[in-house]
Amino acid sequence: MSTFTSPSPPTSGILDPIRRWIDHIEIHTPLQAHLICKLIPCTCPFEHKFTLFGHFFNTPPLCELNPFYNEFVALRFRALSYLADVCGEDVTHYIC
Repeated sequence: MSTFTSPSPPTSGILDPIRRWIDHIEIHTPLQAHLICKLIPCTCPFEHKFTLFGHFFNTPPLCELNPFYNEFVALRFRALSYLADVCGEDVTHYIC
């Protein structure tokens, strides 16, 4: 009897150079940190539930389809940390 297991993400792939590039972006200025926090949303707002002809449909959140989602979340966290730790700013307005 065999069981189905979901495939694990590839350890090496064509997108890895872009992932590494995003992971190595350094935050140097408050302006840069604020821009990152404004551009990268704190939640994934794209999941929708709707009814069409009496049938219920659910579209998945688009962030789950984005192959760089984890890297963008980490970049946003680094920007928030920079603003809070280095600049001493209150970042509660960026947190959902």
